[in-house]
Amino acid sequence: MNAPLRILIVDDHPVFRDGLAGLLTSRGFDVVAQATTGAEAVERALAHRPDVVMMDLSLPDIDGSEATRRILHGAPDTAVIVVSMHEDDTLVRAALAAGARGYLVKGARQDEIVRAVQAVAGGDVIISRAVAAPLLDAVMHPSPRPGAPTPLTPREAEILELLASGLPTGTIARQLDLTAKTVRNHISNVLAKLGAVDRVDAVLRARDEGYGSTRR
Repeated sequence: MNAPLRILIVDDHPVFRDGLAGLLTSRGFDVVAQATTGAEAVERALAHRPDVVMMDLSLPDIDGSEATRRILHGAPDTAVIVVSMHEDDTLVRAALAAGARGYLVKGARQDEIVRAVQAVAGGDVIISRAVAAPLLDAVMHPSPRPGAPTPLTPREAEILELLASGLPTGTIARQLDLTAKTVRNHISNVLAKLGAVDRVDAVLRARDEGYGSTRR
């Protein structure tokens, strides 16, 4: 029998934090620690090495994106899901750029939270549709918007091409002589730029654009 996923919850609101802990515990996860500040989050993540960190953005000291960056610097195998009330696409991009593999809005359904934890622990990237919509709008209507999304880099386009061809992360990493973590980071950037909800959504968008076809 597999050991339960180990979770660290970071939020300065005790009612939300305790409610999330109760939900995850009831679904078979092991909540190994909780934190109320970014500094505590970094300290406890390095001490406990959880599989997944549930990270709020608005914390009393450093923000959640910076805490995410520091956690992943010391514990690169940990996956971070941002759980925030903020839906601004700038904050979403900042969190993904810091290395978060998920972004959920507070008020997400319980089953959505559980699936997100399982998905990021398995190497996937998950973004709530509520925050994916503005990112998608930026891609679909780039001309009138001064903050048009950054085009994919050659490496991101290459990885997207391989994703659209049906290759898993590990195979892509071996084929490109990269680490799996580097590939996941590139996938996070691709999702943010395409406004995709997850890698399946990104692949569908990629195929619409001709990636993964025989034109390579």
